[in-house]
Amino acid sequence: MRVFTSATDILAAVGDELGTSEWLTITQERVNQFADATGDHQWIHIDAQRATAESPFGGPIAHGYLTLSLVPFLGAQVYRIDGTKLAINYGSNKVRFPAPVLVGSDVQLSATLTDAKEVGAMLELVVTVTVTVRDAPKPSLVAETITRVAF
Repeated sequence: MRVFTSATDILAAVGDELGTSEWLTITQERVNQFADATGDHQWIHIDAQRATAESPFGGPIAHGYLTLSLVPFLGAQVYRIDGTKLAINYGSNKVRFPAPVLVGSDVQLSATLTDAKEVGAMLELVVTVTVTVRDAPKPSLVAETITRVAF
């Protein structure tokens, strides 16, 4: 777990690999709950029988945005910033889903601090995150997340 305690610490770490999370199994229950929360009930996600028979993936897959939504949870296992007055999710750049996450797969996040700069009274961090499926040849998510913090 990488811990930052100041803007100076963060600025000095630009370019550093921050680490990797634990593995998380993507269950059908999680996929169904995400479908209910978002209203995205496409059969490739929630109909295991049809997805196994008809989809090119051989079974149901997690929503891409479900994978993206796991970034805060998995990222909190990789790094944290102590001593902030405020931390906000400012957005994401270049979000891509190069490969599907099949239900039952284990996923893991890795993170690199790509950039950090002062923006007014805040510090803006760009962290490149990659979510991979265990033993898969390509990542399932690659994104640059943007966080702004005030100390």
